[in-house]
Amino acid sequence: METPPATMDTNAKSTPLTLSEEEMQQIAPARGEGLFLVLSIFIGVLSGLMVVCFRISIEWLQVLLLGSVPHPGQLRLLYAPALVGLLVALLVRYFFPNARGSGINQTKAALYIYNGYISFRTMLGKFITSALAIGAGHSLGPEDPSLQIGAGLASVVSRHLRLSRERLRLFAPVGAAAGLAAAFNAPISAILFVIEEVIGNWSAAVLGSIVLAAVSSVVVARAFWGAEPMFHIPSVNLRDNRELLAYAVLGIIGGLASVLFSRLLAWLRPWLRALPKKTIVWQPAIAGLLVGAIGYFGFPQVMGPGYAVIDHAMHGEYLWHVLLALAILKILATTLSFSSGTPGGMFAPTLFIGAMLGGAVGSVEKIFFPHLTGSVGSYALVGMGVLFAGFIRTPLTSVFMVLEVSGNYSIILPVILANTLAYLLARSLQPVPIFEVLTHQDGLSLPSMEEVREEISLRMEDALHATEAPIVLGTDPPAHVVASMKKAPSELALVRCSGNHWYVLTAQEAAKAAQSGAESVESALPEERVPMLYPDLALEESLPHFRRWPLLPVVNRAVSGLLEGVLTQDDVLECYRNHLRGQG
Repeated sequence: METPPATMDTNAKSTPLTLSEEEMQQIAPARGEGLFLVLSIFIGVLSGLMVVCFRISIEWLQVLLLGSVPHPGQLRLLYAPALVGLLVALLVRYFFPNARGSGINQTKAALYIYNGYISFRTMLGKFITSALAIGAGHSLGPEDPSLQIGAGLASVVSRHLRLSRERLRLFAPVGAAAGLAAAFNAPISAILFVIEEVIGNWSAAVLGSIVLAAVSSVVVARAFWGAEPMFHIPSVNLRDNRELLAYAVLGIIGGLASVLFSRLLAWLRPWLRALPKKTIVWQPAIAGLLVGAIGYFGFPQVMGPGYAVIDHAMHGEYLWHVLLALAILKILATTLSFSSGTPGGMFAPTLFIGAMLGGAVGSVEKIFFPHLTGSVGSYALVGMGVLFAGFIRTPLTSVFMVLEVSGNYSIILPVILANTLAYLLARSLQPVPIFEVLTHQDGLSLPSMEEVREEISLRMEDALHATEAPIVLGTDPPAHVVASMKKAPSELALVRCSGNHWYVLTAQEAAKAAQSGAESVESALPEERVPMLYPDLALEESLPHFRRWPLLPVVNRAVSGLLEGVLTQDDVLECYRNHLRGQG
């Protein structure tokens, strides 16, 4: 895993596991810092160029090692992935030890543990080893490595410009979004994925930097590849609502397949890593030989990312049993490739498996229900999102990813239905997302963004209670206020002034105002008024205010000045204690 040089003040122990809104606002560029935003664009352009070179390298290596049109019976399908697997393993072991994995967890580790530090060697190693492995036919994809390459490039540029540690941490997700956007040719999906899976939180300024970087990288990528979407299918017209049942079935099948995929990875990867260390170098070679054997004996489609195969499936060029076989074999091939430690991503295999399953369901539907209007291509496209939602566990990204890679917004209803079912089913059967499983296997404790999303947030209304302190007006005489406080009895009073502003007055301050002969208690109020707090705000937002005020009024949003209740520090702590007891 990435280790910054000893000269860097990493302060890893004090690094929080999640970035709060307040911290993100502090890290984000202050208003007027145009140079910061320009730097985001610069990182986006560089990341786009780097990803273009990365994809061209993979395509060139595929032709060189596997031929322009791989077909069963070619010996090169056996020896090319095996020999390259051995080469990649040697490179990873002796030159690029941090290039292992898909790149997503490694980028999160750089952000949350190493303050955004990714070395130039790691970035270069990820480029070389992933391009070799994917080009030689290992069942992996280029998107996850592109994410880490973009993050690494951002880290290198930021260090070269001697930016602060806080800015280094910010630029890791900015570069990650740029790299992923260029690889996918899908800026919205890249932005959502980085927010959903990498940082988990955002502010307007942080989002602005990520958007600028992602858009810049896509502009560069489209200058080479064009602006056309990756896949083309006809528009979907749901003339019969019963067809949604078929998409729902696809969502259930995809959810089950994603759980199977996750559990195979979670079982095989630690089993291989537990073998003697001398076998580590040979594992990618053996995995490559086995994947090559699948291609040699009849299914070369499972080798590499498989985008051309996805396109063929969308145009109905395979029978349903072939599509089903390809989905099963792709799960097996990807599990072997990734578990062996070969660098490469999980995005492309996930899309491949989903497209094959979706095409199979669509083909069967055509056989038994020919009157329905959905095309096999529409089912294959929805299937891509279904596997992504169930396996990667980023529900929003999965929806927009399907829309962006196809440019077909008429399919949004089936996508939302099927993706939601797949996500909920996978989450119920496999509570821990696959990337979190891989994190634990690596001995790290990185934040689970799914847990953050699903966490029950306590609000101020959960700890409110009626006030025992007297409520007075700012125009009341001090003597009246003192009498009210003695009658309560209370050492505090809530004072409501014009403009429906609230203040907290102590008994000592009220008595001093009475002795001075002031006409109203308003003259004794402190300059700083109590902040406006509302019942729906997060309970944690009240904690910083107790350093200044022992009692906090909480008011109604609709009726200005209407007091809903009050909070004390003891109320908040007791509410948290009750919440923890309920969870236990």
